[in-house]
Amino acid sequence: MTIAESTEISPSEAVGREPGTAGAPDECAELLPQTRRALLHRLAVGQAEGRAPSMTGAVVRGGRAVWTGARGSVEGEVPHGDVQYRIGSLTKTFVAVLVLRLRDEGLLRLSDPVGAHLADTPVPDATIAQLLSHSAGLAAEPRGPWWERTAGELRPEPADLFDERPQRHPAGRRHHYSNVGYALLGALVERLRGGLRWGEVLRHEVLEPLGMSRTTLSPERPYANGWAVYPWADALLPEPAADTGLMGPAGQLWSTLQDLCRWAAFLLRGDGRVLGAASLAELRTPAVPPESGAWDAGYGLGVQLLRREGRLLVGHHGSMPGFLAALWADVEEDVAAVVLTNCTSGPAAGAVATDLTGIVIAHEPRIPEPWRPLPGPLDPELLALTGPWYWGANPHALRLRAERGLELTPLSGAGRASRFRAEKDGTWTGLDGYYAGETLRVGRDRDGAVSHLDLGTFVFTREPYEPSAPVPGGVDPDGWRV
Repeated sequence: MTIAESTEISPSEAVGREPGTAGAPDECAELLPQTRRALLHRLAVGQAEGRAPSMTGAVVRGGRAVWTGARGSVEGEVPHGDVQYRIGSLTKTFVAVLVLRLRDEGLLRLSDPVGAHLADTPVPDATIAQLLSHSAGLAAEPRGPWWERTAGELRPEPADLFDERPQRHPAGRRHHYSNVGYALLGALVERLRGGLRWGEVLRHEVLEPLGMSRTTLSPERPYANGWAVYPWADALLPEPAADTGLMGPAGQLWSTLQDLCRWAAFLLRGDGRVLGAASLAELRTPAVPPESGAWDAGYGLGVQLLRREGRLLVGHHGSMPGFLAALWADVEEDVAAVVLTNCTSGPAAGAVATDLTGIVIAHEPRIPEPWRPLPGPLDPELLALTGPWYWGANPHALRLRAERGLELTPLSGAGRASRFRAEKDGTWTGLDGYYAGETLRVGRDRDGAVSHLDLGTFVFTREPYEPSAPVPGGVDPDGWRV
């Protein structure tokens, strides 16, 4: 195999954004030369140390690819951004979007047992949310020979995917990664889309709107061949590229660097033609978040979650025989990275991708959007709710945000912070933190004046333990003392 000269390749143009969102300022659209060299160096180290026949990478910021690079060769040439690689379990992120679209259309609920929609399922009581988040306790792999290297015809029916013990753990008790679960989700999409193949549904509902014409179920030239690298010598062995049939939703897709930049931009910024902002945020939220928040890896609804150096990354790893892929996105910094390689094992594609995002953030931190006042008109009664409030003697601040939203933050360094969405009935619903899903209500006295805030039974008053407010348990009539 000839190793071609490696290079940095030209970034693609804009790769998709939510209508109405601002892009990066023109003066910051391109990366600085020292940043670009650091990115190319990291990619080169990843390809060399991983002994990969080829490795390509890209960085997306401000809704567009701002850097792409390649090392090694495909068919004797440096791979460009339109060369297909197999992306493995990155396929799951696409399937999850299809399922959430069905939910948003009212065709299912995430709490539905899958058996309510799919007949003769060996695990009818597993919920759709549990399948999405790998918490249904299902077996990790289908029965029979290694599915990634064998033809899908070996498992022609959904029942053929399971052995005599389809569940390895009680549903909902723990995260246990399951490729079989995503095969069921693909079958669910086909059932609720009137028998259309899941790949066709994906093309019409997601790929075409996002301009991802080079993402396909089967390879289309130009594409990279998959290789295994001999562990003790620099020698290659071709890997098979089987059509995995019913297991396709777990890892069948082929895609390109350019297409995956568009997908990264979607995961960062969204696109209302494909999935609403609230559903995209739900996709990126830990499915069963730990109470303490002390975690470094988790899973949402079809996406993996990582904490790295205080940053939250969303995305996914992917692997199939002959290929490794990774996509990681930092929503807060509006930056993402994609790495593709045609090697079964060895290259640390995920580590390279996370490092690419970190390099950009360290070298060129995001310039925040300019501050602007809230759009009017301003509601005086809502404005009057803002300012200091006390839970007992613990001071908090309530701030007004866009679309009548509120944000509660502790002022003493200890306390629970949450953001709240305004509801039509005059209440607010918690969006994150301890109060996620809880209701915030405004309490009033007999004259209609605001007396307190009731947040999931916690009473907040304008003064510490205000005697006139309905503080649970009452307030000592002798008041504060020294």
